[in-house]
Amino acid sequence: MALGRIGGGAMKGILLDLDGVVTVGHKALPGSLEAVRLVRESGIPLRFITNTTRRPRRRIVADLAEIGLDVAEEDVFTPAAMAREVLARLAATPFLVVHPDLFEEFSDLPAGDGEAVVVGDAGPFFTYTLLNEAYRKILHGAEFLALAKNRNFLDHDHELSLDAGPFVTALEYASGETALVLGKPLPTFFALAVESMGCRPEEVVMIGDDAEADIGGAMAAGLEGILVRTGKYRPGQEAALPERPTHVVADLWAAVTFLCEEHQ
Repeated sequence: MALGRIGGGAMKGILLDLDGVVTVGHKALPGSLEAVRLVRESGIPLRFITNTTRRPRRRIVADLAEIGLDVAEEDVFTPAAMAREVLARLAATPFLVVHPDLFEEFSDLPAGDGEAVVVGDAGPFFTYTLLNEAYRKILHGAEFLALAKNRNFLDHDHELSLDAGPFVTALEYASGETALVLGKPLPTFFALAVESMGCRPEEVVMIGDDAEADIGGAMAAGLEGILVRTGKYRPGQEAALPERPTHVVADLWAAVTFLCEEHQ
């Protein structure tokens, strides 16, 4: 089957979320690997765009390889990679409030003239001491960067757990400063992935399980959005969006086969 149309126009690229769409934990969701293979066989460019802030891009690629999905690092877009660019532009040294596994993404940055607090999903490494130190640095003029502001994520036990968003919001409330959010739903984050395929936003569809960050963010950036009922999806979440998703389907396989049918 061939892919090629969405929303009545030509589709020239696909952005795909990972956690909750392709995988849950370290396992592939049913039909997801077959769906990715079908997209690749169609020749449509594919990029993976994720808000995960616990794992470096190197580890993400390695984990995908373990489940049988070969992906190039340059095809994976993460908030940490974007944060490096922002830190370099600001000439700022990062103060990291992230999971230790993510430290390597920032290890070779040169020392800057100023400082920037960088908040991601630190998981069990969120402590009062660490957050209070970050708070004080923001009060004293440090830049405030949030790798993502997701409310929650689907954890390995298939229950929702707190993501970075609640901690970012707590620091915003305490300091009176607003974080620069670098991951989804930031339009620039989607734009980088779209540009890497040589496409215009209206020619690209985002497939994700997060109604707010994946679909709401993508559609606000001019993309089409297909919401899948896997991962963190909960019934009725799409009703809270300013604009209804282009489509809501059961899973990634259903999304891809729907696109195939649209082309026929």
